[in-house]
Amino acid sequence: MAEFRVAILGCTGRGDYGHGLDAVWRTFENCEVVAVADPDEPGRARAQERTGAARAYADYRELLQRERPQITAICPRWVDQHRDMVLACAEVGSHMYMEKPFCRTLGEADEMLRACEMRHLKLAVAHISRWSPQLDQIRRLISGGEIGDVLEIRARGKEDGRGGGEDLWVLGTHVLDLMRALGGEPEGCFAELSQQGQRVSGSHVRDGNEGLGPLAGDRVDAMYMFRGGVRGYFSSRRGAGGSPSRFGLRVLGTKGVIEHTSGFGNPAWLLRDVRWGGPGVESGWQPISSQGLGQPEVLTATGYEGGNPAAALDLMESIRRDRQPKCSMYEARGAVELVLAAFESHVQGGPVALPLQVRDNPLSRLSR
Repeated sequence: MAEFRVAILGCTGRGDYGHGLDAVWRTFENCEVVAVADPDEPGRARAQERTGAARAYADYRELLQRERPQITAICPRWVDQHRDMVLACAEVGSHMYMEKPFCRTLGEADEMLRACEMRHLKLAVAHISRWSPQLDQIRRLISGGEIGDVLEIRARGKEDGRGGGEDLWVLGTHVLDLMRALGGEPEGCFAELSQQGQRVSGSHVRDGNEGLGPLAGDRVDAMYMFRGGVRGYFSSRRGAGGSPSRFGLRVLGTKGVIEHTSGFGNPAWLLRDVRWGGPGVESGWQPISSQGLGQPEVLTATGYEGGNPAAALDLMESIRRDRQPKCSMYEARGAVELVLAAFESHVQGGPVALPLQVRDNPLSRLSR
């Protein structure tokens, strides 16, 4: 008998199976993939073959009621399905590993957290940088004073065709989660959205891609105020991305800077320079590997190939030990809150305090 019976929920054509959240489970000897659900018949057949699932269902609710899995992978990338899938999993007492973003509004987050808390369920969200060994090393270097007192954290999205508000949602949540991991609890936000050089108004608001809900802006600039005086900045402008990508963040201190590319096992560097790389600094960047500063890298799998197994193992251990996963539903809600705080600040035309009091998407009020 396997230790964990695992179910997989996908939706071909509407978020599919995310970034490999489906295939990871068959690699663990202590997991049995009992079933997969997908309303699309060809997609369901492919998923069953890919995952080795014993059975396949068109309706995920029927799967959950019949199979009663201990862990469910909620794979669709489209966020409009997440709330209903989480509530259905919670009803049958299943722990979860889920694609990001967590949900569309803080009202949905309230429902999801309450359903899991009532049944003492663990939910991990695939912000895979949380499981990266580089993040642990960066925290050690910062706490050890290698870059002095932290002054700022600067992050950008991929700034491709999704740049602006969409980038803030679908890619920005990765670096906003990292910002919270390094900056601590946020206390406020001031942000502005623009569309083709004009301040976003109600006429610019539309339904976002991938079920995001109300969305606007081809540029976003947000500042977050963290406890202890650290300031965090996120910006994205459509079409401004470079090659290689700037997707990631920089932690700027009084003595130096750390740069980290978003993802599991992705590159990180330290520069001891008070000017953060000013004129005359031709070299001096030291790599931060999973083993530490200047140490050789031993990881053989990076990105989702390495991050999903790490997240799955951590979720299983969190179930055994009754602790929260490294990227829990609480951490994921925090990243969503930073997105919605940027929208609320724009609607209000000034800074807003955190925790955020509104439970809807603020852009829905701008469009009225």
